[in-house]
Amino acid sequence: MDAQAFWNVIGNYNEQTWLIQIVLFVFVLLAILLSYMRKVKWAAKFALGLANLFIGIAFFAWYGTEPIQKYFALPLYLACGGLFLYESWHNKSDVILKPNRIQIILLLLYLLYPIVSLTLGNTFPQMVTYIMPCPIISLSTAVYAGYKKKNKVLLVLLTIWGLTGIKSIIFNAYEDIILLLCGLYGLALLVDEIKSVTKAYRG
Repeated sequence: MDAQAFWNVIGNYNEQTWLIQIVLFVFVLLAILLSYMRKVKWAAKFALGLANLFIGIAFFAWYGTEPIQKYFALPLYLACGGLFLYESWHNKSDVILKPNRIQIILLLLYLLYPIVSLTLGNTFPQMVTYIMPCPIISLSTAVYAGYKKKNKVLLVLLTIWGLTGIKSIIFNAYEDIILLLCGLYGLALLVDEIKSVTKAYRG
């Protein structure tokens, strides 16, 4: 997939879905806020589930043009969305902790995504917005990290896509260095999870 095809998909997606993106963005932020305030503990997982499913269906299934989008990205986002919805029900009583310093930084970087894209010389519709694949995975990783109980399969999928942020250089999408940072953080979380399981097993 070349850089121009990559940006063409983004442009078509943004032109046709900008209103839906605004509504979904507000919904996701409100849901995350409700979870952090412990008013509706499962709200963040539910909203992130819907957001990931929307990206999978709208961005990759509908506007995607390349095989890697159809056969790698699409199933990954559908799986992430489905697992978030499952977690919102299966572990709906699990509380999200207040974000630590790293998570605060990642959340702030998520909010900077469009600003960074504009600073790099991109213009609408060929620019990165909040409800797009890489920003949503970045947000999903930063928020999900705060939950005590983590679905390891979901964490692996989030980390896999996060580490694809290395493509930021290939496609001149330097905004996705933010994604790469989230991927590295996800990798660190996975290592901690594995250590915890190993320690519990040995104990």
